[in-house]
Order: sequence, then C-alpha cells, then structure tokens
Amino acid sequence: MLQKSDERALACPACGRATAQTHLYSKHGCDILRCRECGLGRSETSGFDPARYYTRDYFSGQHADGYGDYLGSEPVLRREFARTVEVIRRHRAGGRLLELGCAYGFFLQEAKPFFDVAGIEIAEDAAAHARAAGLNVITGIADEAKLAALGPMDVIVLLDVIEHLPHPRDTLALATRHLNPGGIIVITTGDFSSLYARLTGSHWRLMTPPQHLWFFTPAAMNALLKRNGLELVSLTHPWKRVPLSLVAYQLERMVGVTPRRMPWLNRLAIPLTLGDAMRVVARKA
Repeated sequence: MLQKSDERALACPACGRATAQTHLYSKHGCDILRCRECGLGRSETSGFDPARYYTRDYFSGQHADGYGDYLGSEPVLRREFARTVEVIRRHRAGGRLLELGCAYGFFLQEAKPFFDVAGIEIAEDAAAHARAAGLNVITGIADEAKLAALGPMDVIVLLDVIEHLPHPRDTLALATRHLNPGGIIVITTGDFSSLYARLTGSHWRLMTPPQHLWFFTPAAMNALLKRNGLELVSLTHPWKRVPLSLVAYQLERMVGVTPRRMPWLNRLAIPLTLGDAMRVVARKA
C-alpha cells in the first residue's frame, strides 16, 4: 500500500505521457492517485472484472455503489434523458446516434424520435431489456468490430460511463474514428476538481472504486479530447432531476448504513446540482 507521501510516474491517458502521480488516500482497498499536471484521478485496482460486476444486481440495489432501483426509476430517468436529448439537438438535430453503456435503453427511447439510434451495453440483462423494447443494442464492450458493424455515427454518447472504462483514451479514440466529420461526442462524468469533491475527499459520492476507475477534471477532459482530435464545444455543470430513491441510496452509503430499497421514492425527483458533475460536448473537425 502506498503511503500518502509517495509519488510515482504512471502513464496518464489525458496527458499522453508518464506523469507524477500523488497518492491521496485509499478507498475500498484501492489506492487513489492524482496526476500532478492535469488533475486526473485514478483507482489502482486488481482483479476487477467488469463483466461480472455490471449485472442485474448492479442496477437493483445489490451493490452498495450501484443503483438502488434503475428500472423502477424509469419515468424520472427518462424525463432527465429527454432534457439531454434537447441539449444534443442544439448541436446536432438528427442523424445516427450511438450510446456506449446504454443500460436499459431509456436514453435511446428518448432520442429515437429524432435519431437513428443504437447502443452497446456490457450487462446482458439490461441489453436484453433494451432489445425487447425494439432497440438495436449489442451486448458486450465497445470494440472495433462492433462499431464497424454499426457504421459511422453523427452522435456518440457516454452518459456516466467514461469513469468506468479501463482504457478511456482508447475508447474515445475508437469512438472518434467511427464518428462522421462534424459529428459530436457527448460525455457526462464527475468533476474531481469541484469544490464539493475536494471538501468531501474520500467520502465524495462518486468516489466508489473499483467501479469508478477515473475521476476527471475539466483540464484532464480537455486534454483527452484534444489528443483524440476533438474540439471542446461546451463544458457545463448542469442541474439534474435525480430520483429520490437514488439520493437516499447514496446518502445511506456515504454515512455507512446498508442502503435499503424504497420503491415509493422512485416516483419522485429532486432538481439537484452539487457542481460536481459535468456535461461535455466535443466536435470532430
């Protein structure tokens, strides 16, 4: 285990080279490091298998750092996703849209009236649910073969996904290769440099290794985009309508109480921003 004073050089996917990494603290048996140049945080994990972790349990309250009841929160989630579609259409009114990590397909359902949609999802149960709803969703991880089979896209979306990826730079490069010129990539993720994240430290609501492997800052995100030939169009910290069931679930986890399922809270939402989540729109030249 690293001591807090320890530093070491590791390849930073945002900077594109080895940089000094400062040890901040440990969480869930994982060392949390931060790049001294761009501020990108990382979880040092071992033996983590995403395919075994992201199952039905992850979406149904069986993991302390997953979702309380994703399916039960569908109405609230879809209203929020509809707002995201509105934002996307300000930059791209239509065309072909691919969502990486599309879960049960709720965002794709909201985008479907305006775009020719497809998705890729690692969780078999979620992907099957989306297909049963008539969506074109492939089970597995995003790779060259899957994106080639789907064809070039005008919009590629990663909503609260990039922090889960073992190799975010490679996935973003893959997405960019399969994006039409002038197409956009839309990313939502936490902001590790936000005041709330800095004040709460290891107790930050998004500090949940090993499922969260990376913790981005605006500087790190901009550097990652530039390295992949993408131009930053906008970076905002929007309000979101969040299911009260998820808020309660995260609060219980943060104070060390075993999260409980409270289905009646799925029907309610609260407008919320802690300034610690960012939405990024980037364009391919």
